[in-house]
Amino acid sequence: MIKPQISIAEIKRNIQEYYQKPVTVRLNMGRNKFVTFSATLSGIYPSIFTVEPKEKGFLGKTAYSYSEILCGKVFLSPAAAS
Repeated sequence: MIKPQISIAEIKRNIQEYYQKPVTVRLNMGRNKFVTFSATLSGIYPSIFTVEPKEKGFLGKTAYSYSEILCGKVFLSPAAAS
């Protein structure tokens, strides 16, 4: 079994730095498929965090668990300055 390099507690601390800031969310959909969108980190809760996509017609999931970051299904980064 491969041990993760980062813990859930560290992920929670890192996510708190992005609260109410623009972020880029990259989702690993499997089989080399990725979905990337711009959003704002809108909520931080004990077991999940929520993002608000900038596109009003976005139909995807907007709440993610910290374990999805740990497993590599979700990647969060600060949005590029425009």
